[in-house]
Amino acid sequence: MSNPILDAILAQGLTKWKTEKQRRVVETSIKMFAEKGYANTSTAEIARAAGVSEGTIFKHFGTKDHLLLSIIVPFVNDFFPVMAKEVLNDTLSENTKSFEQFLRDLLKNRVAFITENKEIFQVFIKEVIYREELKRELVPYFTKLVPPLFTNIVEQFKESGELIDLPADRILKSLLTLLGGFFVSRFLLMENYIISENEIEDVVQFVMNGLSKNQTAE
Repeated sequence: MSNPILDAILAQGLTKWKTEKQRRVVETSIKMFAEKGYANTSTAEIARAAGVSEGTIFKHFGTKDHLLLSIIVPFVNDFFPVMAKEVLNDTLSENTKSFEQFLRDLLKNRVAFITENKEIFQVFIKEVIYREELKRELVPYFTKLVPPLFTNIVEQFKESGELIDLPADRILKSLLTLLGGFFVSRFLLMENYIISENEIEDVVQFVMNGLSKNQTAE
């Protein structure tokens, strides 16, 4: 079965590798990390599955840590800026009448995306949490990328009088913390969990009860 995020990694990243052996190592590593987890996959297993010697992996990628970085970092750099803009295009249009509608559409969009790519999402989150090198590489990147895209949206709905009068960065931090915890708990901590439409609506209403200007005025 095709994995959209895997396909994107391969399309973006494999062109960077010069030889057929390098491409096989990268492709095999992605699949095995997704299926078995990074910690449970050895370079010897990757080499056997890719039809190369373990020495080939060490020669071209160094350690298993560097192999993981060589897969994730180029993917994030190439793919996420495009993805972020596409998400906003899909969830914020001239037909979007309220922040509540935007939030609902955003949640549905991201739930569908992560559901399709659950295994790699799990590997990605675990490694960012537990591997200091990845954290140093990626956290500043997300900090730079995400706030400018969503701060403007928060400001837009503040100006329309829909959201409470708090600085946009404070609203955004609270919102991203809540949504991040929601996704990680459902897709990482709960095995084979399926998020329902009702649960998405519960999250939307929970957020709006805290952010809605009308709610705080009651």
